[in-house]
Amino acid sequence: MKLKFCGAAGTTTGSQHLLEVNGQKILLDCGLYQGRRQDAHEINCCFPHFDPKTVDTVVLSHAHIDHSGNLPNLTSKGFEGNIFATFATRDLCQVMLADSARIQKSDTEWVNKKRKKKGLPEIEPLYSQHDAEQCLRQFVNLGYNRKMMIGKGVWLTFIDAGHILGSAQVLLDVEDEDDGGKKKRFLFSGDVGRGDNDLLRDPEGAENIDFLLMESTYGGREHELGTGADEQVAEILNRAIKKGGKIIIPAFAVERTQQLLFVLHQLFEEGKIPEVPVYVDSPLAVNATEIFRLHPECFNEEVYNFLFEKRNPFGFEGLTLIRAVSKSKELNADNKQAIIITASGMCEAGRILHHLRNNIEDPKNTILFVGYCAVNTLGAKIRNGDEKVRIFGDEFELKANVETMDSFSGHADHSELMDYFDNVKGPKSKVWLVHGDQTRSDALCDALREVHGDNVEVAELGTEVTF
Repeated sequence: MKLKFCGAAGTTTGSQHLLEVNGQKILLDCGLYQGRRQDAHEINCCFPHFDPKTVDTVVLSHAHIDHSGNLPNLTSKGFEGNIFATFATRDLCQVMLADSARIQKSDTEWVNKKRKKKGLPEIEPLYSQHDAEQCLRQFVNLGYNRKMMIGKGVWLTFIDAGHILGSAQVLLDVEDEDDGGKKKRFLFSGDVGRGDNDLLRDPEGAENIDFLLMESTYGGREHELGTGADEQVAEILNRAIKKGGKIIIPAFAVERTQQLLFVLHQLFEEGKIPEVPVYVDSPLAVNATEIFRLHPECFNEEVYNFLFEKRNPFGFEGLTLIRAVSKSKELNADNKQAIIITASGMCEAGRILHHLRNNIEDPKNTILFVGYCAVNTLGAKIRNGDEKVRIFGDEFELKANVETMDSFSGHADHSELMDYFDNVKGPKSKVWLVHGDQTRSDALCDALREVHGDNVEVAELGTEVTF
């Protein structure tokens, strides 16, 4: 068996890991690298570590774009096999991949205008909406804890990861032909949730694991707050509301937006914050919210009962869902106080850029981050308090108040990752850490070696290991 690290090694984006077993190539995730626009396009446009035509199967852990976003590019470049995913992941990909194609088209048009003025050749988007739709035809859905043969001597089981709707750990039971048909268990963690999520079930444990490919996003770092810290949310929002300005919340369209709506619903009902208008200004987030209601199998017991016994957990009076561009422009032009939830969470694309451009220089306004921002993204620069940032190529001063809420993070922190590792039972004779900035992966690696020995290592991009 061989494993090649083709993305999300030394960084948190662009998850791609190529497993070779019994003469078959199985690609675990196929995500987009997110960062500086030029770097991202150069990294994403081709597949330097493998030929898409040689891949037999793809197994997708969840729908986030840094895990799924390059699938249409993979299929358009010759991959013809099945893409295995949970039912909820497939439904989310239907809207997320199409949205990604639209954003790429829009961004490319803007970039090409700049390039034309400089006499540079035009660039093409990675893929079109048609490519995204064609890609979906190759999806094969599989429910949690249902075992399916996906290749010669390879059986797949999805285990709940508790990260976003439909997120899964990838469990592969293998009869290794190169080792006399010996049975082995390989686990890819995907992205691990924190547990005690407002919406989702806790991550499940796995048994008898021989080899573990594990994320390390928050290695060496603890979240400031536990999950479900509604009192802290109320405190921050009340402080922001008193300033009289807008509250701009960059949020991932999937899971984070729905979690926010659920918490806001509760805070309004309990009278813990004043009733101000709330807008979700993201077609993707609006579509994803509708998909959430279709998948009760992913919810924890509280939300499951809420959905069936009471009402829509993601809707309340004073909430406006915006799809149309014209309505988004009206919201940008409106100076009235409001809570505006919009994508993307890392502030790299989408309508958040327009809201930031119009509101970032007003000290009455508040920008509230409720999720992780990768290094070099606009979101990370604002979170870090850079005095000036560039939006649509123009420079703006950061005068708005910036707040951060780690309790909404969908990623397990250091202690929670250590607990997750402990809950993965078995010899774990080889452990590779991916999906983390280098310092985070190194920190988790050091901690795991203290309890598990030297068979834990940090993956290096482009390298291959045989085991």
